[in-house]
Amino acid sequence: MTEPVLLAFEDREYTRSELDALVSGMATLLEERGVRSGDRVALMSSNRPEFVVALQAIWSLGAAVVLLSTAWRRAEVDHALALTTPSHAIGDNPMLAEAMPMLDLDAPITPSPRRFAPPSLDADALFVFSSGTTGMPKAVRHTHRAFATAVAHWRSALGLSADDRMQIMTPPSHILGLLNIATAFEAGAWLRLHRRFDVDAMLRHIQTDRITIEMAVAPIALALAAHPSLESYDLSSLRYVMWCATPVTKSVAEEVTARVGINWVTAYGASELPVIACNSLVDGRLDTVGRAVPGVTIRVVSLETGEPVPVDETGEIQVRSASVMAGYLPDDATADAFAGPVGDGWYRTGDVGHLDADGWLRITDRSKEMIKVRGFQVAPAEIEAVLHGHPAVADCAVFGIPDAANGEAVVAAVSRCQVVESDELTALVADRLASYKRPSRVVFVEEIPRLPSGKVLRRVLKERLWTSD
Repeated sequence: MTEPVLLAFEDREYTRSELDALVSGMATLLEERGVRSGDRVALMSSNRPEFVVALQAIWSLGAAVVLLSTAWRRAEVDHALALTTPSHAIGDNPMLAEAMPMLDLDAPITPSPRRFAPPSLDADALFVFSSGTTGMPKAVRHTHRAFATAVAHWRSALGLSADDRMQIMTPPSHILGLLNIATAFEAGAWLRLHRRFDVDAMLRHIQTDRITIEMAVAPIALALAAHPSLESYDLSSLRYVMWCATPVTKSVAEEVTARVGINWVTAYGASELPVIACNSLVDGRLDTVGRAVPGVTIRVVSLETGEPVPVDETGEIQVRSASVMAGYLPDDATADAFAGPVGDGWYRTGDVGHLDADGWLRITDRSKEMIKVRGFQVAPAEIEAVLHGHPAVADCAVFGIPDAANGEAVVAAVSRCQVVESDELTALVADRLASYKRPSRVVFVEEIPRLPSGKVLRRVLKERLWTSD
């Protein structure tokens, strides 16, 4: 009997045994370069089979993977490396190669039949990055036990089995892309990787590969709704399309459903706790992010007192689960993320919402000041630090406003001490930071409202500027 294909990429197909042999070969190569159990290995890669092989090879040696985004600029890469102190690197990005010795993913791999003992469940598995409100990104630390729990939760929420067929176009360095890849492999589902998002390629492969579950973030959903020939594709194999990472834009989802009959499902998670809630796979509700998945407990607490509030009352959403992160780097950022002891307390999501009597969760706002662009968290202070470096900027503040395509758009309010154009400031940020952190608008103001303590009144500024449009 022919072994089934597990992974497809462009014209290449891989069975599980072929992938296992490549993983063993790469693990041996990394071992020869000095990688040992307990080490941290930086991985900066596009979406490709070698990413999957490298990830599994690092874990085979008992090392932890530090996932770096290919969208980052050099300052962000340098910060992440200084924070996590990896001893080795592997990838396909010249920026990482400039920062430290790197094993190139384009180097040939000699397959090997060698097998490795599984890593300890309580050992570090991965570091992903989640921005803080006070500056550059924090590293989120997950153990093998916690990440395996998240994978089990996601598989259950998706109803994923070996009969399903998926394709992944989201970046593998983001928790969503990584979770989708790991869950598909755990379930034995057929998976196609794409280097980047292309709506025509996505639709073509739904039709030719008979995709059963499609993952979408807001830009993907918007591209579907705007596609002039959407009806010409056979999308009948789809069980549903999962809208992840940003709030659903109801009008966009309904437009696609009206045209081609797609069933949408929504879910909710975070880098720190990847799977929190998911909707029913069959009823297509868009007014809620769903109920807590089995193994996850959700509560809503008062923003003033921190005490649980009654049903339907708004407050901060807090979550408890075995899939929660082990903590942040730097370590001193961890305690504030929990109400109660780290690892056994309630993770404070920073989202504001309410639970109804039947357990349906609705998100209405954020108590933290993070901006969420295409599922990526953007720290206002990080962009402000770049803007403050321009001699024409007397003061500035950054905030987010709702955006149909990206979830939120970045707006920078700037007071000037000399003449400067908005394009120059936007270009400055684009040169220093990832493209998704670039302001979509720069608004010039007389002054930035602040408390006597110096804290920026972002909400006041946001209401003043956004509602004046």
